[in-house]
Amino acid sequence: HVDGWGVAFHEGERCEVTVEDSPAAESALARHLGHHPVRARNILAHIRKATQGVRSVENCHPFRRDWAGRTWVFAHNGDLQNFHPALDGSFTPSGQTDSERAFCWLMQRLQQQFGHHLPDWPELAATLTPWLHEIAEHGRFNLLLTDGRAMLAHASTRLHWLQRRPPFGQVSLRDGDLSVDLSTVNNPADRMALVSTEPLTHGEAWQAFQPGEVRVFQDGDCVFVSEGLAALAAA
Repeated sequence: HVDGWGVAFHEGERCEVTVEDSPAAESALARHLGHHPVRARNILAHIRKATQGVRSVENCHPFRRDWAGRTWVFAHNGDLQNFHPALDGSFTPSGQTDSERAFCWLMQRLQQQFGHHLPDWPELAATLTPWLHEIAEHGRFNLLLTDGRAMLAHASTRLHWLQRRPPFGQVSLRDGDLSVDLSTVNNPADRMALVSTEPLTHGEAWQAFQPGEVRVFQDGDCVFVSEGLAALAAA
């Protein structure tokens, strides 16, 4: 993944987004974050292998937009073909990616639907789900969307999720020689949810999304789930 990386931290009303258009493995900033972790209630990270758009900061995920008094952050893993939705100018892409176009279109639709009066996340997710399926007709559309209060995940091809609960134990990364005793970095009452393209650790109960499935995680719990496309077709 040589075309850039980025990470967003939500803590209360504060949101910080950092992106670079160079490989994370060669980044001094990424190494700094690895050695000086940022504590936040909601974190979204992305590494980029470009399918559309040049290598540039403007094309690096996660993308951010402000709406209804919140900062929204979006990251996409996939490739959308012939996706050029009509945008009314309320949310405009800065780069050339299919991902940012999809994000702007979703934000535009949400603003048209709700104005500036947001419903609870389950209603928000139920509204978003058919729009996500509509976009996914153009190709692979695995994504994360968050306002810092909850995290929505949609899988079109590949995505996994995990919930962690105390007591916390030792975990080992799948793609590196690193083990962490989670009890030393978490409080006994902490609860958390993780979503990733592939399972990140050995020995934990990662679960695969079904194609078309949407989940929303809030305060470490799953507060919304939609059935995958196969189940919907069977019904």
